[in-house]
Amino acid sequence: MAQPAFEDLVDDFEFLDDWEDRYRHVIDLGKAMPPLEDAFKVPATKVDGCASQVWLVPDVSGDTFQFRGDSDAMIVRGLIAVLTALYNGVEVEKVPTVDAGGELARLGLNDHLSAQRSNGLRAMIDRIRGVAGQAA
Repeated sequence: MAQPAFEDLVDDFEFLDDWEDRYRHVIDLGKAMPPLEDAFKVPATKVDGCASQVWLVPDVSGDTFQFRGDSDAMIVRGLIAVLTALYNGVEVEKVPTVDAGGELARLGLNDHLSAQRSNGLRAMIDRIRGVAGQAA
């Protein structure tokens, strides 16, 4: 079972009829995220493998995983917002076991992202899993 925030997102996507509406919703999610401060946009937080500039800043305090992120592309900012709904609040040791592909498939993202965006999304998931795995 995914986090409540992700379940809410799934409900929103089920309400939206076509992919263009869903795409716009992902972009709106990205616009609603607070920007990452420039001090965090450094090589250590940059995600390699993305066509856009992407930075993820994890916060592993206690048993719970959280992260913030940013990108120079609006759709990617939206994908970061989707991933925060999926992963934020998950117990650190459970982060690597989250079936990200299966959960994201519930949104229909797999069928509508370009190969480059899909690769970038996988790179972000790999980074999240790696950070959580090291912290666990």
